[in-house]
Formats: sequence, structure tokens, C-alpha cells
Amino acid sequence: MKPLLDLSVYLVLGPQDCPGQDPVDIAIAAAQNGATVVQLRDKTGSTRKQIELAERLMQALKPLNVPLIINDRVDVALAVDADGVHVGQDDMVATKARELIGSDKLLGLSVSTQDELDAADISTCDYLGIGACFPTNSKDDAADMGMQSFAGLTVQSQLPVVGIGGISLANADQVIKAGADGIAVISAICGASSPSAATRKLQDIVKSVKDLG
Repeated sequence: MKPLLDLSVYLVLGPQDCPGQDPVDIAIAAAQNGATVVQLRDKTGSTRKQIELAERLMQALKPLNVPLIINDRVDVALAVDADGVHVGQDDMVATKARELIGSDKLLGLSVSTQDELDAADISTCDYLGIGACFPTNSKDDAADMGMQSFAGLTVQSQLPVVGIGGISLANADQVIKAGADGIAVISAICGASSPSAATRKLQDIVKSVKDLG
């Protein structure tokens, strides 16, 4: 059975985002304070290192009922029995990823243009990541699409949407107001002096906008 999916505060992290800190510690702090999904996005670690980190994250997050999604690496996700996989436009095609992970895992897909949304096989996916909402330093190839374009794509989506790219405490409300079900963040939590406090604030923002809606 698929894990319940609540995209409200979707933490993306890897060793590159947590210099001098253990990503598992940050993930636990976030999960205990309102993060609803954690995605491991490790672009530099060896396969063995990624599996070791993913295993530690699974052990930490399972008691907290927060699903672990693995970015791109279907093999890592299968090795640790993660809760799902997220693929981008340059990664494995979503239909192939679904074949490999089976029907009881979550599958997310990133889109950033109308053409990508039109081409998406939504029958295989559980949610879409749309962005980049704002300028971001975490992905070199992520063009800032702006809120108007983001809202235009989000309103067309037949799947739940998490906004991605450059989201912070200062602008998270705009993303939810534009129709997103949640916000994906990296530095807003990983770079905060208190990841726990930052997560609580982000969760409060998302909840307050949804309550008004």
C-alpha cells in the first residue's frame, strides 16, 4: 500500500546541502517539527554511500511516519525499500521508473514548461514538482519561471503539486496562494540556524494560507 502523501513541507537534502552536519540529524529535526516528506538528493556520493545514507534516513523517518523519496536513483530506492522516487526531465522516464518500483511506491515528476506538462504521463505519477518558482542556487539548470507561469501550470495539473526552487520563509505563502499543495525547500531548512524552528514556521505558513483558502 502506498504511503499517505502530504506535500505541505517537502524537505530535499543531501550531503552537499548540510556542510559540517549530518543530513540525518537535519531530517529528524525537520520531521519532528512539521516536514511531511523528505527527499534524498545526492548528486556526488558513490552508490554505496547513497545507500548507506538512505538506510539511515529510512530508519530515522519510519517511526515518524514521514516518507523517504529518493531523487533520480531508482536503484538506491529499491536497495533500501524507500517510499518512492522522484524523477526529473533528464532522469529515467516516469513510466519506466514506475515499472521498476511497482504500484505501491510514490512517484513524483518535475516539470517546468507547458510542453513538459503536456507530455507528462500522469497516470504513472502521484504528484508533480513544478518550478523553479524563484531564482535558486541549488540547481544550475533551474530557470526561474515566476509565479504567473507557476500558477498557470499548477491550475492545469490533475495531480497534487509541490512548488520547487528558491522557496523561503519570505515567499512560501505565494506558492500556496498560487495553487500548490506544498513547498519543496532545501536551504530554508538546511541552511537555517535552527532547522526545527524553520520547519515549524514553514508549516505554519502553509497551514495558514490553506486555512484562508
